[in-house]
Amino acid sequence: MRSKNKAVFLDRDGTINEEVEYLSDLKEFKLLPKVAPAIKLLNEHGFKVIVITNQAGVARGYFGEDKVEEIHQEMKRQLREKRAHLDGIYYCPHHPTEGMGKYKKNCWCRKPNPGMLEKAAKDFDLDLGKSYVIGDQLTDIELGNNAGCETVLVLTGCGKESYQKKGDCEVKVNFVADDLEKAVVWMLEKEKH
Repeated sequence: MRSKNKAVFLDRDGTINEEVEYLSDLKEFKLLPKVAPAIKLLNEHGFKVIVITNQAGVARGYFGEDKVEEIHQEMKRQLREKRAHLDGIYYCPHHPTEGMGKYKKNCWCRKPNPGMLEKAAKDFDLDLGKSYVIGDQLTDIELGNNAGCETVLVLTGCGKESYQKKGDCEVKVNFVADDLEKAVVWMLEKEKH
């Protein structure tokens, strides 16, 4: 029996790019330092690299899904320039209470629910138990816990604030890293053993 693929699921805002509340302007999209080399390292080690992001700005009517797609194209372009690539991008445009119209719903895809990871697991033949979730928010860590993945909290974006809140809740984080690069180095070291 052939073994399934392993993935690293990355949160977007605050993990890959600078945290901008309700990012919808291409001019405000900036990769965080060391992100492209970290993703390139994951590519070279055979991991599927997949972005998973809640985009409640769509639900709230601040911008349309076309803006989310524009940002994602820009993210892929900037990574490609640095010889790194993403295998997939999944986003949830819904919000259970603040959404408008069809976007107001309590869905299975909104983090920390595992819907986006389950869809990616089918699309890419992934073993979630051998995969990782890396993000700067406790919802990212909860997502990893809910899907049976290893988790890393990065201290970029909202990470420091999330780390301080961590003591008040039951989320299990496997590692805390200063940034994505340090998260990837830890993860690759762990994979050797």
